[in-house]
Amino acid sequence: MAKRTILAPVLILLGVYLILNQGGSLGPGTIFANFWPTLFVIPLGLFFHWLYFSMIGRGVGLLVPGGILLTAGVISQIAMLFGNWGTMWPGFILAVAVGLFELYWFGGRNKWLLIPINILTVISLLFFTVMSIGSMLSSMSFIQPFVAIVLIMGGAWLIVGRKRNM
Repeated sequence: MAKRTILAPVLILLGVYLILNQGGSLGPGTIFANFWPTLFVIPLGLFFHWLYFSMIGRGVGLLVPGGILLTAGVISQIAMLFGNWGTMWPGFILAVAVGLFELYWFGGRNKWLLIPINILTVISLLFFTVMSIGSMLSSMSFIQPFVAIVLIMGGAWLIVGRKRNM
């Protein structure tokens, strides 16, 4: 059972990688370079969760690094597969919020933890939004001349409109 649990996601990830990387080289170096979060960071986060849920049960502090590592690993894996580190970096701020939220949820439900959790989540989502919009606009460079013309016309209208009112 444990071999199937480990082998199934590895085979799925390798299959997805082969579909996305058609014609590219495949070797141990390439696998380590592209899947280091799945090989090292995510299992460590899962290990901290396993320690809390099955072994210790009382050390709620294990969930903070577990949540941070698990979320950071998922963010890093997405960024590695799609090459979008410039868009995905706010996920590291969200990782801290996830770790603190696990501490809140499984700990004593200290309401004061909700303040940093909400601040970090809002900042992360704000940066995700800004970076995503910036990424989309930079990929649509054919719109730039139209935006430039609209800005020039708007500035000219402001200048001409002021002179008429004076």
